[in-house]
Amino acid sequence: MQFGIAMPTAADAWKLVQRAEELGFASAWFYDTQMLSADCFVAMGAAAVRTERIRLGTGVLIPSNRIAPVTANALASLNQLAPGRIDFGVGTGFTGRRTMGLGAMKLADMEEYIRVVCGLLDGELLEAEFEGQNRKIRFLNPELGLINTEDPIPLHVSAFGPKSRALLAKLGAGWINFVGDVETAVATLEDMRRIWTEAGRDIADLTATEFALGCVLADGEPYDSPRAVAQAGPRAAVLLHRAADEAIAGWPGFGGLPEAAAETVAGYVEHAKGYEPADARYLENHRGHLMFVKAEELKYITAELIRDTTFTAREAELKSRIGDLQDAGYSQFTIQIVPGQEDAIEDWGRVRKAFA
Repeated sequence: MQFGIAMPTAADAWKLVQRAEELGFASAWFYDTQMLSADCFVAMGAAAVRTERIRLGTGVLIPSNRIAPVTANALASLNQLAPGRIDFGVGTGFTGRRTMGLGAMKLADMEEYIRVVCGLLDGELLEAEFEGQNRKIRFLNPELGLINTEDPIPLHVSAFGPKSRALLAKLGAGWINFVGDVETAVATLEDMRRIWTEAGRDIADLTATEFALGCVLADGEPYDSPRAVAQAGPRAAVLLHRAADEAIAGWPGFGGLPEAAAETVAGYVEHAKGYEPADARYLENHRGHLMFVKAEELKYITAELIRDTTFTAREAELKSRIGDLQDAGYSQFTIQIVPGQEDAIEDWGRVRKAFA
């Protein structure tokens, strides 16, 4: 099994990516969350020129953030800087859209976006709609070497529901999944494999990347230690944010809420109903999303919630849990490194060595 890192993008993320490469990580995934973190393509460009082997991917890009030709051009530009090391990860949008008060994109719109981006990268002349009119487009002079459309850029899709997984199988893309416990991860992989084979694809061609947050605990360190809350707490807080979104805006919560946490989460939802401004409560709800735990959230981020929703445990247990993911068929385990907790990569580097 390969290991990767994911990160809320920092302008100088190349420093973390460079260290990840030194430690043997295979991939670095950059979040496309424009209201929370830095621009993914700016940061990936810097990382591309300061690394030699590690793969660099959008993890994941939100199509509504930029038109398809701009994305294709950005990916091809990165591919010129780091030939054959670029991955195009894409999704309908969660964090980056909800920070602006928007729900997920329509799957059909994402599929069309992927068609245009991948077609351009394949050197095609194609037709796409812009400003209500269809236009023929293609890269006009790739032979000048300003961009690279020769080395392949694999497609990966973040897919949580049956319809998005069916689209992933239709496209033959890599799968990005984001869960916090082995049982759910294995169950969703089994479902993805079923959909993949029903689409007539060879199961050997399915690549599955598991995204997670967590903390490598020292002996005797509790699940809610300050370090564990800093490194893993932002993932536990996602359940709070989703529940508040569902109650306030009617957006899907995606499930995954441990029964034992229902009362705790309900308490946060009531708290979030008081966020201001009243017509944009999503702003404060998603502040710090997947980056840090807000002060008022701390009382809701319990040891039990961290234990049940993240990969937080002592090193030996984590190796066992990740081994279960490997046995189930996952191709890569990707751990998010939280801003201000960059040293955590050293802990995860030790875990990675067990799978080298």
